[in-house]
Amino acid sequence: MPDDTSSPDAWIAGRMHHIDASGIRRIFDLAAGLEKKIDLSIGQPHFPTPEPIRRALATAVEDGHNGYSPSPGIAPLRQALQQRIDEQFGHDDRRVMVTSGTSGGLTLAICSLVDPGDEVIVFDPCFVMYRHLITLAGGTAISVDTYPEFQVDIERVRAAITDRTKAIIFNSPGNPTGAVDDPATIAALARLAAEHGVVLISDEIYSRFCYDGPFHSPANDNDQVLVTDGFSKSHSMTGWRLGFTHGPATVIEQMIKLQQFTFVCAPHPVQWAGLAALEIDVSEHVDDYRRKRNRLVERLAPHFRIGGGAGAFYLFLESPRGSGIDFVERAIQRGLLIIPGNVFSDRDTHIRVSFAVDDETLETGADLLIELAGQ
Repeated sequence: MPDDTSSPDAWIAGRMHHIDASGIRRIFDLAAGLEKKIDLSIGQPHFPTPEPIRRALATAVEDGHNGYSPSPGIAPLRQALQQRIDEQFGHDDRRVMVTSGTSGGLTLAICSLVDPGDEVIVFDPCFVMYRHLITLAGGTAISVDTYPEFQVDIERVRAAITDRTKAIIFNSPGNPTGAVDDPATIAALARLAAEHGVVLISDEIYSRFCYDGPFHSPANDNDQVLVTDGFSKSHSMTGWRLGFTHGPATVIEQMIKLQQFTFVCAPHPVQWAGLAALEIDVSEHVDDYRRKRNRLVERLAPHFRIGGGAGAFYLFLESPRGSGIDFVERAIQRGLLIIPGNVFSDRDTHIRVSFAVDDETLETGADLLIELAGQ
């Protein structure tokens, strides 16, 4: 008889036991039997991918751009991105590479920077991927609390930095809260990272979705900031897996090297579509989401304490009855899909609601949220 070491369970690497399956998947499992769903859970735009981008993809496929591209990305897209980045920041040493989505950029960045034993500061609540990528690299995620207003407190960050701190991951506008930090705080965070020689990784996938003021990148205040960005949210291309990262040339070179042996390259024909996307004005969609944000806040404010919502397309609502999980389970019983806050946080006190939906779904979802808040 074979011993236990021959079983598939014994083959699993130890790091995988520190990575939980997505809590979002559990919500969809609970809702699988529902015939009719009001879905305010999804973290992607509801508008169709603009037609010129779709056409550019089809043309790229027909023109034969279906093989591997260079690992850093096709030259026309890299050049167009580099020109925009140079105009925005004016950093002599800032270089760009094309990645397989922003998630691909984050994976390459963390695996290129974080050694076993390193600490990486994240802000609680935060996007679910951050902690798990840090674990994958052998690092330790150090949470800095942002409750109740979901704003970065510089002194809390300063207190969390140790001689083992390698990086800080920052996301504004943020997921799950939609919170946007003020420019003075962002500048202070950038300076703090520079002062301590810590890498500041700025996840800017929601940078186009700022409703109450202009977007401010920490790279404006620290020329060593590593920025991840992409086309998924701004151009409704979530399934196309196209992103880009820019930062110090030395870091980008290492990320390109790692991409050669992991993702190989971003999807080749999609990169040509990305070149077309750079010419698309998405302000109409941003204005529409600002309107939806305003409408949802107007309806929910009398019934919930609302966090965030100044950017992205999320509101982070405090559960009126304490547990966010309990509130979500009651919502699912009524056919309403939302996400419990503990998916993104050490706390089980909130729920995430997305307003990236059509108006009818938004109003019906608001009706159910208000009804549940009163029960």
